[in-house]
Amino acid sequence: MTALVPATVASGPVEDVLTAVNGFIWGPWFLVPLLLGTGVFLTIRLRGLQVRTLAAALRFALLEREDGEKGTAEGDISHYQALTTALAATVGVGNVIGVATAIHLGGPGALFWMWVTALFGMASKYSEAFLAVRFRTTDAHGRQSGGPQYYLQQAVQGRTGRILSVCFALATILASFGIGSTTQSNAVAAQLSHSFGWDPALVGILLAVGVGAVLLGGIDAIGTVTAAFVPMMIVFYAAGCVYVLVARLGEVPHALGLVLQGAFTGSGAAGGFLGSTVIMALQYGVARGIFSNESGMGSAAIAAAAARTRHPARQGLVSMTQTFIDTIIVVSCTGLVILTTDSWMGSDPDTMTAQAFTRGLPGDWGHYIVSVALVFLASSTILGWAYYAERCVVRLVGVHGVLPFRLVFTVAVFLGSVTRLKVAWTFADIANGLMAVPNLVGLLLLSGLVARETRAYLVQDPHLRRPGDEFSSVPETAPSTRSLGT
Repeated sequence: MTALVPATVASGPVEDVLTAVNGFIWGPWFLVPLLLGTGVFLTIRLRGLQVRTLAAALRFALLEREDGEKGTAEGDISHYQALTTALAATVGVGNVIGVATAIHLGGPGALFWMWVTALFGMASKYSEAFLAVRFRTTDAHGRQSGGPQYYLQQAVQGRTGRILSVCFALATILASFGIGSTTQSNAVAAQLSHSFGWDPALVGILLAVGVGAVLLGGIDAIGTVTAAFVPMMIVFYAAGCVYVLVARLGEVPHALGLVLQGAFTGSGAAGGFLGSTVIMALQYGVARGIFSNESGMGSAAIAAAAARTRHPARQGLVSMTQTFIDTIIVVSCTGLVILTTDSWMGSDPDTMTAQAFTRGLPGDWGHYIVSVALVFLASSTILGWAYYAERCVVRLVGVHGVLPFRLVFTVAVFLGSVTRLKVAWTFADIANGLMAVPNLVGLLLLSGLVARETRAYLVQDPHLRRPGDEFSSVPETAPSTRSLGT
């Protein structure tokens, strides 16, 4: 596979090496089939769980919000806060610029493969969150820690489990400096400079100070901030998209036709459009879909492990709605706005979404919606990824490594805003792939455990039991309380 950034970006030996590595990782014979294949396999083993329980899962996530009061269930934050923390880490640059990049490089058909990735990815996201709660631990500060860096070692066991665990933790820390910080702050600085003329250095300082202040409060502060801002900004951005789509309602069927045609027959090049084959639509759609919703990467499971919940399956259901909200709703809105305004032909992907809003809304202020939304969504993404990486630092070196990491991470946020990151997206894609591989291997190895305990739970819960199901007791799945050393 070619690089996931325009070929003109690569301009030196380092860029060429990264492009080659990225091409292998996201090529048609490695991560793309592994991601989709794992999602399909888990969907079959879980009997289409993401489809038949979606309504109940959305109710748990958005209406009930709590699954056990403080003191009655283990965990540091509500499952709603765990969901918004995970959404904070995913709904960001990938939903605004990432979608534009996918369409620019892979054509309209890339949007279809982003949907497919999300559909099967929901089964992967459920399994990750289930295992994160099932095998979570308590660190030296009394905080819940979980995610692939723990369940890979505890559940897979042996040397294989230890290797997978360490590889995931290292890759997550690496990814936090790509998808989690530099690409986000760089996009915010560029957008504010374009729309308002702000100095990127000033933007970097403000972002770094704000992020640093919130990180000092730990997961409680992150959960509080994301629970307040993430829903508001998603609604704000989606409302702008809906306005454009309603105004151009007659163009929506044509846009959907372009998506389906591009997915199965390819699209002819037009203007500066680079992608023209079905395989490019598939590759860019899957890669950008993962960048957006992170299904299969294991990242959201780290936030899920902190949730107060009565059973791992409950949090798994809540967590899988993240992929639905991120891709089926937000990504679809962005993609259709770009297509209905004809902004996908000949545009720079960095400004494509802003141009689409400017064309779709009256006056010349549409790009301000993108700017404001991007600032808040990218900022929350930075917070979510900082927490993910912190938990991996704790896994590798203990809690004493958290403060040094926060300092380095905050500096990276600033540097990302003032540096012209020619290979930022390529680096982010590589790091994402390095995270996904050990996690996907673990999900396949542990699929039997997830399926068995999920079936036992579903027949017990009156909200999820189907007619004809026989009641069976649920095995005790209380999370591990083994403490982490300092």
